[in-house]
Amino acid sequence: MKRVTPMFFAAAMLALASCDSAQKQGTAATDTLPPVESKAANTSYAPAFPGQTRIAGVKTATPYEVKVLDSTLKFPWGIASLPDGRFIITEKSGTMVIASATGELSERLTGIPEVNPKGQGGLLGIFVDPGFETNRMLYWVFSEALPEGNLTAVAKGKLSADEKTIEGATVIYRATPAYKGTLHYGGRILMDKSGNLLVSTGERSDLETRPQAQDLKSALGKIVRITTDGQPAAGNPFENNADARPELYSYGHRNVQGLAFHPGTGDLWETEFGPRGGDELNRVEAGKNYGWPVITYGIEYSGPKIGDSIQQKEGMEQPVYYWDPVLSPSGITFYSGKGIEEWKNNLFICGLSSIHIARLVIEDNKVTGEERLLEGEGQRFRDITEGKDGALYAVTDQGKLYRISKQ
Repeated sequence: MKRVTPMFFAAAMLALASCDSAQKQGTAATDTLPPVESKAANTSYAPAFPGQTRIAGVKTATPYEVKVLDSTLKFPWGIASLPDGRFIITEKSGTMVIASATGELSERLTGIPEVNPKGQGGLLGIFVDPGFETNRMLYWVFSEALPEGNLTAVAKGKLSADEKTIEGATVIYRATPAYKGTLHYGGRILMDKSGNLLVSTGERSDLETRPQAQDLKSALGKIVRITTDGQPAAGNPFENNADARPELYSYGHRNVQGLAFHPGTGDLWETEFGPRGGDELNRVEAGKNYGWPVITYGIEYSGPKIGDSIQQKEGMEQPVYYWDPVLSPSGITFYSGKGIEEWKNNLFICGLSSIHIARLVIEDNKVTGEERLLEGEGQRFRDITEGKDGALYAVTDQGKLYRISKQ
């Protein structure tokens, strides 16, 4: 067990100076702290507005502790809470496992359709049906190999009463066209208040597939909104457009691996990978174009500029926030404040190459503070969720399950 108690004197004084209302929203008066990012950017691109990148740092005043509950997971990718306080976890190779809130693992579940785990593929995001206690339904995303190539697929199935298998597993949606590549599958999944599924897809990375993020006839580089049977959901922004797929919800995305609803506003937020620089945080609105690959705050991994090297264009949305150097943002979750009040409505983002969890304070749809958590763990954080007990639970590529809670 490792304990972290970040109640440094300066942070405590700043926290005491803040007003009660600010404390309740997780906005301790630490805006005098420098930005958490001190390394040189990959580009000289100017942000579109103040605070779009390198916002002032914040520091958690509440003492909290970090525990490693398990270290034997096999490349976990998604974690979701079950109603009884346990968790369902997906593993990249194509397995699922149930974990208790103290870290005990079940046997691997059977009955899951075969995945293609090559490259960035595998068994990806997972969502637990709100009616799970009666219907025991799970929904998940995976990379599927077809004769014509690989694609992002969505499946559903029922957890058996003995919790050993997934019954009636069925593929309900495929993000076509398939492509003979193994990168950028997206892979997160949520359910909205109307009972429809929101699923993120990637544009498959390569130069030849990138333009499909802007193509309304393609499901690549999109967020799609479908029914639990995989059909286009009613009320989608392009449902009456003959030149667009009816399942599309938003477009112009690169590789979205983070999806979450804000607990206060109900708005949908996402994080997506940029290239070399330009990782993004976006507030997603139906029918909007998020710009990739036409506008970006990044460059090619090898150094050249991307496209016309522009960062703003009419009709294309600006990210609420971006990172350069990159965070490599994967799973995200908003926090309720149930355990640590000052974190209420803050967004927690799993960083892969950045090996930390980013905490963002968001006010009026703008980022007002950033903190790095668990920097010293040396882990590639892949996904995070809030447990029924008000603690945060995160999984890492190296196979660890973490619990972060009030001390």
